[in-house]
Amino acid sequence: MKFFCVVNGKKIKQYMVIVFSAFFAACLAFIGQEQLTVFSTKDGPRAIYKGEDKGNKIALTFDISWGEKRAIPILDVLKENGIKNCTFFISAAWAERHPEVVERIVKDGHEIGSLGYQFKNYTDWENGQIRRDILLSQEKIKKVSGKTTSLLRPPNGNFDKRVLKVAESLHHTIVHWSIDTKDWQNPGVRTIIKNATVDIHPGDILLMHASDSVKQTERALPTIIDTLKKEGYSFVSVSELIANTKAQSEEIR
Repeated sequence: MKFFCVVNGKKIKQYMVIVFSAFFAACLAFIGQEQLTVFSTKDGPRAIYKGEDKGNKIALTFDISWGEKRAIPILDVLKENGIKNCTFFISAAWAERHPEVVERIVKDGHEIGSLGYQFKNYTDWENGQIRRDILLSQEKIKKVSGKTTSLLRPPNGNFDKRVLKVAESLHHTIVHWSIDTKDWQNPGVRTIIKNATVDIHPGDILLMHASDSVKQTERALPTIIDTLKKEGYSFVSVSELIANTKAQSEEIR
């Protein structure tokens, strides 16, 4: 429907400003309502990216989708520093190829989450494909680790409202992150340490990797752990971080 308005020539600029302002305000109101409806309602689908900021608890998370050279050394560093409850998000196809590494992750007391099976973007798939991949991943990871996954980090961290709804229907919680150490870029040990420690807050979920593509994470980890311990932080699994708390929701763009 179109509306036309005839105004005095001297006032047309004023009317244009008013109309534009009203339109802009309406857009903001709509966007705000969309975010509230989808991501902030009590019963709606959500993606966890940070726990409640009470207590000095944070979660170290590691993604693994390929390779076997980096995971064991990283596990060694964690063990040497007394860290037992990180959360490892693993690709199920990778887990099938490296059951001994998965066994070590579980033996060391770490939590297992899913990166899906094929490690392909869920946002490019139909709902049925997403569903099958999540369930297949859960089945294969349980077979290798003995653990039933309920935490899901979609491949490459990509998800939308559809993915959220499918995951929720399968009783999976999507876990994003609040701190990206960018270790996957191999920017240098000092940069990784800075990314992980400078802007840290209680409840943060840190993203790191243990695939063969990361070459500096193992060297950065001891300083990261030592620095955060000195600042009074304790390391917990994602499940513990978000249990019985008001977790914050990730906004989908």
